[in-house]
Amino acid sequence: MPVETERKFLVQGDFKKEVRQSIPIIQGYLSSAPQRTVRIRIWNDRAYITIKGKSNDSGTQRFEWEKEIPVREAQDLLLLCEPGQIQKTRYIIPAEKNLYFEVDEFQGNNQGLILAEIELPEENFPFTKPSWLGKEVTGDIRYYNAYLSQNPYKNWK
Repeated sequence: MPVETERKFLVQGDFKKEVRQSIPIIQGYLSSAPQRTVRIRIWNDRAYITIKGKSNDSGTQRFEWEKEIPVREAQDLLLLCEPGQIQKTRYIIPAEKNLYFEVDEFQGNNQGLILAEIELPEENFPFTKPSWLGKEVTGDIRYYNAYLSQNPYKNWK
């Protein structure tokens, strides 16, 4: 079973000087239930359907299955998604040991939220935290995109 292992952090400070690539993303959820999310994502000129399972106790690991689909099909599927699309720009920042950070700067109803994720080969894999990496929010469901689609950041305050 394919499993993703990642840690998630709030971003504080200037990370953009380290960016190597930026990608506009729009995504919606056919299911945002925490036990199984089904996401449709359009990223540049590519599209994907992704199914994720419930996270483990630490929030670092969960089942993830992803398949590329035609962009036109993804556009059609986005019309069937639950209300609350996610719009963001993803910035790719290289890290050590062939790792990289994915920093998501949210737009729309989640404007003002910036999160960084790093996908790791195993749960306790060591990595150096850059100065712009803030509080760790791994496992905090409020920062899952599926949660943000239903409970936007603009309503938190």
